[in-house]
Amino acid sequence: MTKYVIRGGKPLYGTIEISGAKNAAVGILPAALLVDGVCRIENLPQISDVTHILNILQELGADVRTVNRTTVDIDCSHVRNTQVPDALTRKIRASYYFIGALLGRFGSAEVAPPGGCDFGSRPIDQHLKGFAAMGAEVDIKNGLVRAVAKDGRLTGTTVYLDMVSVGATMNIMISAVLAQGTTIIENAAREPHIVDLANFLNSMGASIMGAGTDVIKVRGVDHLSGGSYSIIPDQIEAGTYMAAVTATGGEVLIKNVIPKHLDCITAKLLEMGAEVEEQDDAILIRRTQALTHTNIKTLPYPGFPTDMQPQVAACLCLADGTSVLTEGVWDNRYRYVDEFRRMGAQVQVDGKIAVIEGVAQLTGAAVEACDLRAGAALVIAGLAAQGVSEISQVQHIERGYEDIVRKLSGVGADIRVVVTPDEGQAVQAG
Repeated sequence: MTKYVIRGGKPLYGTIEISGAKNAAVGILPAALLVDGVCRIENLPQISDVTHILNILQELGADVRTVNRTTVDIDCSHVRNTQVPDALTRKIRASYYFIGALLGRFGSAEVAPPGGCDFGSRPIDQHLKGFAAMGAEVDIKNGLVRAVAKDGRLTGTTVYLDMVSVGATMNIMISAVLAQGTTIIENAAREPHIVDLANFLNSMGASIMGAGTDVIKVRGVDHLSGGSYSIIPDQIEAGTYMAAVTATGGEVLIKNVIPKHLDCITAKLLEMGAEVEEQDDAILIRRTQALTHTNIKTLPYPGFPTDMQPQVAACLCLADGTSVLTEGVWDNRYRYVDEFRRMGAQVQVDGKIAVIEGVAQLTGAAVEACDLRAGAALVIAGLAAQGVSEISQVQHIERGYEDIVRKLSGVGADIRVVVTPDEGQAVQAG
């Protein structure tokens, strides 16, 4: 068992550099299947989700070569297999992008339902609706999603999403790149990583317009050729470290960011008492005064991101007064609340609403990460708490955060990795 052990109560000072965006990388890498030639992808985050997707590409027959720590060359020219290994797909949510990529290139796909974080029902019905509208026959049998284009190639059409869905927007966009005719996605999601995926595909020869708006048009092309592309910085990683400084106090320069992508996060942290200075590609955040309560509702971009809700909740646990969180995206994202309570937080949940009464301090405790962002929130709570916290199930955190222990240690956090072997003898790993 691997744990993070944190001795909290220390403000953070220094510099943190942000890695490439997880949510962009997990869409761009499967989309490389559409490219006839070598594509070089730069600024990849070193996280387990990326490792799993690269493994899937190799299992399908792609040639994947590591150029350096954050860059890979991918050649999918010789891929012929359209069935993704079951064991690999169940490790990550983003495995569903392989349905769109394989269906778009080969006209067929067979992929097991995705895994990843479990915080409520996250159906892929909007994805499948889009594929069916483009002429695919889709069914789910024996635990596999099977999709086959009726004429061997998808046909462009208009797809209206019943709800704003990042995954469905990206998946339909991927599948439409090599389709015959034009595909129009209405009520599309607008997140920065959707724009990044479109920019990647366009750099390889696709014809995508409107990414970043609620109507995206994809004109099908016959093939994509190789090229190089660098992934945008991760807005959620940046927001997480901004929340950590807000919770603990101190001053940290967060480098390699796009400040505009962080506007909704910055606005709420300012309301709570943090100070933020935007630079060209960096943000300086400090917190020297007591935190103030606020209300937050998560919404699709450009609203406050659901992926930042648990981290900001950690800050609000220490804010003066009563704060109200309303989860506007997922049904069950408050499973971490019980772990907060172990640390002395006062939080009450009713459906999608959490009411947080700020306390003077949190106290270190043994807690368990139940998903990626909840795990990050527990790290923040542990950094701000008095005493020692032990966080288990950290594999969830490492799905989306590169070198989180090293980065936090570099700004003064007392955090280390402890591995307990099967024999039960604890050893310090870092």
